[in-house]
Amino acid sequence: MVESINPYDQRKLKTYRADSTATVERKLKQADRAFADWSALSLVDRTNFLRDVGAYLVANKQRYGELITAEMGKPRQEAIAEVEKCATTCTFYADHAAAFLADQSIESDQNAGPAAHSVIIYQPLGPVLAIMPWNFPFWQAMRFAIPGLIAGNVGLLKHAPNVPGCALALEEIFRESGLPNGVFQTLLIDVPVVETLLKDRRVKAVTLTGSGRAGASVASIAGSQIKKSVLELGGSDALIVLADADLEKAAETAVKSRMQNAGQSCIAAKRFIVEKSVKKRFTDLVIQHVQAIKQGDPMDDTTTMGPMARLDLANSIERQFHETLAKGAKALTGANGSAMQRSGCNVQPVVLDNVKPGMAAFDEETFGPLAVIIEAKDETDAIRLANQSDFGLGAALWTQDLDKADRLARQIQAGSVFINGLMRSDPRVPFGGIKTSGFGRELSEAGIKEFTNVKTIWVER
Repeated sequence: MVESINPYDQRKLKTYRADSTATVERKLKQADRAFADWSALSLVDRTNFLRDVGAYLVANKQRYGELITAEMGKPRQEAIAEVEKCATTCTFYADHAAAFLADQSIESDQNAGPAAHSVIIYQPLGPVLAIMPWNFPFWQAMRFAIPGLIAGNVGLLKHAPNVPGCALALEEIFRESGLPNGVFQTLLIDVPVVETLLKDRRVKAVTLTGSGRAGASVASIAGSQIKKSVLELGGSDALIVLADADLEKAAETAVKSRMQNAGQSCIAAKRFIVEKSVKKRFTDLVIQHVQAIKQGDPMDDTTTMGPMARLDLANSIERQFHETLAKGAKALTGANGSAMQRSGCNVQPVVLDNVKPGMAAFDEETFGPLAVIIEAKDETDAIRLANQSDFGLGAALWTQDLDKADRLARQIQAGSVFINGLMRSDPRVPFGGIKTSGFGRELSEAGIKEFTNVKTIWVER
């Protein structure tokens, strides 16, 4: 059985029956059959189906937003915005898929070879297994499903066990939008079944958003089967504030990035690296914004930060807080500087100062409402500290000198760098990381091509 628990008050919402071995086999067969028909449809037909998905999401955003809030705890308005973002992405890919997937003709140079004509085409792979996390339960799954399905693949979703209602709702969305049976299916399964699926010949590829440990395991199995994988494995994103930055805007954006979704975001700004000359002023502004956060019932629209999603996650962030304090960091917020205030999953946001490499809050991914201030001597030192991480998902850089920003952004080891703005995922630009943050890209043109066969056709006369 799979239980859905409200993290705000620990109330049991619903119990679901996990899929049996026979049910999993039936869904695999259905996905295999559905792929043949779905991939044979014209691209225009597939994009029209996805436009209908976008319209259905908009029409039902309140209901689905409240489901997200109930299962994982983010404020209701943030959850509704997540559903709206999925709908916007449907429109984006429906508008651009034809250009992204268009055949590419290659000019043939007779002096280089005998080809009279060459063309590159993009063809779908088949059923793709998506292993998705709970923190953005609609968006994480949809940012694979929307481009993946438009490209002609079919989806099998293995979602996080604490959001089974969201997992089943995603299947419902595609079904109610008129997509053929089997094009997108949810599997309520435990981790051991994943290995069986990855080794099944009918599953052609896998995409995972999750922990480094899960990513390493999935990549190892997929590699042993010679199957394509895309991994997004989190980060410890640096937000660099240089001396000439707009400190008011930088501090406001830093706190929003760090504390949204109760700090449970892969691409949140987790390490605030600040030049020494402006550190005190920036820190004071950060504290002001953190103290203005209103915690409470996430269904209450005056609440700006809800609970963390699970008790074990709250325990983990509390451990990182205490281990970092023990090595010399200093708590700047909270009623008690030596304790993290919490009630169940409801964790009070904390700002830590004097954080250095070798401390848990610097070295590890902190997935909760914990912001850390790190002092840099100058811009060179700031870049060094930013790159002193095993992760490489995203980063932010704040300076009013845009020429300098461009130069420094190229030195930061990350999949994306946002200059004077909020780090985010956006369907218009590729999303993904390097180092232990994973490989492959989601979204944009790069994302829709990840699960295609890039095929060359060479014609001689």
